Amino acid sequence: MKILYGVPGEGMGHATRSKVIITYLLAQGHDVQVVSSARAFQFLNEAFPGRVHEIKGFHIAYRNAAVSTVNTAMLTLRTAPTNLKVNFNRYRELMEKFRPEVVISDFESFSYFFAKHHRLPVISIDNMQVINRCQLDIPVLPEWISSFQVAKSVVKAKVPHSAHYLVASFFAATPCKENTTVVPPIIREAIRQAKTSVGNHVLVYQSSTNQKNLVQVLQALPQETFYVYGFNKDEQHGNVHLKAFSEEGFIKDLASAKAVVANGGFSLLSEAVYLHKPICSVPIPKQFEQYLNAAYVEKLGYGRYFPDFTPDGLKAFLYDLPRFQHELQNYRQNANTLLFQELEKVLAEAVVPSSSFS
Repeated sequence: MKILYGVPGEGMGHATRSKVIITYLLAQGHDVQVVSSARAFQFLNEAFPGRVHEIKGFHIAYRNAAVSTVNTAMLTLRTAPTNLKVNFNRYRELMEKFRPEVVISDFESFSYFFAKHHRLPVISIDNMQVINRCQLDIPVLPEWISSFQVAKSVVKAKVPHSAHYLVASFFAATPCKENTTVVPPIIREAIRQAKTSVGNHVLVYQSSTNQKNLVQVLQALPQETFYVYGFNKDEQHGNVHLKAFSEEGFIKDLASAKAVVANGGFSLLSEAVYLHKPICSVPIPKQFEQYLNAAYVEKLGYGRYFPDFTPDGLKAFLYDLPRFQHELQNYRQNANTLLFQELEKVLAEAVVPSSSFS
C-alpha cells in the first residue's frame, strides 16, 4: 500500500515515534513517503534517505518561558509567503510522482489537506487527540482553564473527520467519539532494549529558555546528583552535571536513573513510565497537554506535578520515591504490539475512491 506520512517539525517527540511506525510499515512491505520540516525533517531524512520531503511547517514562539500566542501569530504571518511557495512545490511533486492510497498524519496539516483534496482516507496517530476525543478524569485547575479551552479548540480543528484516530496514552482514557481507539505510547527500539537499573542520579530534561534558574534550584539539594540535558553543554557545577546531547548517553542515563525531572512532554514521560521511573513534572505554562500529562502522573501515583521548580518541591518528590516506584510496577505494556495490530486493522479497512487522482 502507498502511504503518505505527515510529521510536524515542532517537537522531536513526533519524529521519534513516527520513525518507529514508518520502520514497521516499510518492514511490512508498504511504500511510504514522508513530509516533514525543521529538525524532524533532518532526523527522518537521515533515517529514511530518499523517502522524506521537506516542507515548511508551523512553529511555536515563546515569551517568558510560556507559549506566546501573539508572537506565534506574527511568526506565522512573517514566514507565510515563503512557506506557501515551498509547500506548493512539494504538493506538486507528490501529486506527479507518488500517488498515495492513504495518509497517516501525526498532528500534521500538509498531509491532511493533501488527503482531503484527493479524497483519500486519513488515519490520525498522535497523543493530542485525547483532549478532544476522550473523557478526561482529572480536575482542570483554574489557572489552566483558558489553556484547556484553547487546546481543545485547536485539537478539534486539527485533522477533523479522519477515517480513524489512534490515540496514544500512558493513562487509561475512554473514547467519547466514534472511530477512536486508545493505544499505549509508541516506544522506540532503543528504549525497549535499554537495560534498566536504579542508580544514584536524577535525570533532568529542560531547556535554557524555559527554566533560567534550574541549576541554582538543583544545587540547593547538594546531597543529590543531577544529570541535566537540554542546555546542550558539557559542564559541571558541583552536584549538577550539564550534558551535551547524545541519544545513546541520554537513554543510558534515563534507564539507570532513580527518577526523572522534566516538563510535561508526552514522549519523555511515556518512556519514563515504560521504564518505571518516578517523574517530577513541571509543565511549560499555557501548554495544557503538558499539564494533562503531569496531572495524570500524579493521579496514577507515578510522581508529582508542580507548577514551578523549587527546592522544596524536589525534596518532597524525592522523599516519596519508594511509593512512586511501587505504583509504577503495576504499569504493563507489551511494547508496540497493540498499536501495530490496530494500525493494520485500520489500514485494511481504508477505502480509496477510484476517482482520487482523476
